[in-house]
Amino acid sequence: MALRIGVPAETAVGERRVALVPEVVRRLVQQGMEVWVAKGAGTGAYFPDAAYADVGARMVSQEEAWGTDVVVHVQPPSEEEIALMRSGSVLIGFLSPLDQPEVADRLARQGVVALAMELVPRISRAQKMDALSAMAAVAGYKAVLIAANLLPKFFPLLTTAAGTVRPASVLVLGAGVAGLQAIATARRLGARVSAYDIRDVVKEEVQSLGATFVELPFEVPDAQDVSGYAKALAEEKQRQQAQLLVPHIGRADVVISTAQVPGRRAPVLITEEAVAAMQPGSVIIDLAAPNGGNCVLTQPGETVIHNGVQIVGPLNLPAEMPVHASQMYARTLLAMIQEFATPEGFKPNFEDEIFRGVCLTYNGEVVNERVRALLAA
Repeated sequence: MALRIGVPAETAVGERRVALVPEVVRRLVQQGMEVWVAKGAGTGAYFPDAAYADVGARMVSQEEAWGTDVVVHVQPPSEEEIALMRSGSVLIGFLSPLDQPEVADRLARQGVVALAMELVPRISRAQKMDALSAMAAVAGYKAVLIAANLLPKFFPLLTTAAGTVRPASVLVLGAGVAGLQAIATARRLGARVSAYDIRDVVKEEVQSLGATFVELPFEVPDAQDVSGYAKALAEEKQRQQAQLLVPHIGRADVVISTAQVPGRRAPVLITEEAVAAMQPGSVIIDLAAPNGGNCVLTQPGETVIHNGVQIVGPLNLPAEMPVHASQMYARTLLAMIQEFATPEGFKPNFEDEIFRGVCLTYNGEVVNERVRALLAA
């Protein structure tokens, strides 16, 4: 019997992405695998059932999709969804292992082999599986569009019969994938852009996009870990950093904040003093809102107005661009499936660095050490 891959519909509030798109389903079917897609799974991302059927997918119920050999998903599954999975089956998707370790525990008790896309190691061979970076690029782009829509000013320099309009000033905090995409998008819209990151190694990337790199007069040893992520600063250094950022934030019309540390609360970069320094009508888009926010006034999922400054705390921007977000995510899942599965079955390989990195649960146990420690605590 050929390996069956299931694509259930997403049930999380506001989630419009789908794990596999028709173009990826076609490739899996051509490789001899069966793909069972829950009816309506692609509707939110504008992929109708007919598009899946046309490329060889079998349209099934939600329960049947969860009961396949390998289930691919976007959001962490609910208790009810986990209960639909067979012992020995495989789940691949975003599983929030460091924020919701209880999900890993439930998956282990169900006997599911779980692979968390957040845990893909940052090595060259795994780049095609880097779903986090793919979604961060979507979020960085969308954040700038939201800011441009909310800002009561033009982004670009305009010379008109009524005089010259100065370009908006955009400050991006954090120059990871989301930050770099935000810089590029703001520049394309004509804004004057500056960016700050505690990692000096990203200075050249920021400048290559036409932005000014903000350098603060304080030292940060070992600002980057072995995976390329920013390290958390000591509390006193965090306070010093936030204080030094106040004048830069005060001069900005728009601040896009993206700074996050995996498994930790987002660092506070924008204090109430910094918000007070901004002009009324200014905008802050806080992409770190799901992890508490880079701004002390951020309310996750809400828009707060403080002294005329709008502070937006989006929770899931990729879901607001479901077509391309789904296409990009599906390609990372395809790469993962092709690495460890054949038409005959799924092949776990703990000698492989990528598999060891992403494997969350196996043989009834949570095998990721950090998640085990969180559950023990």
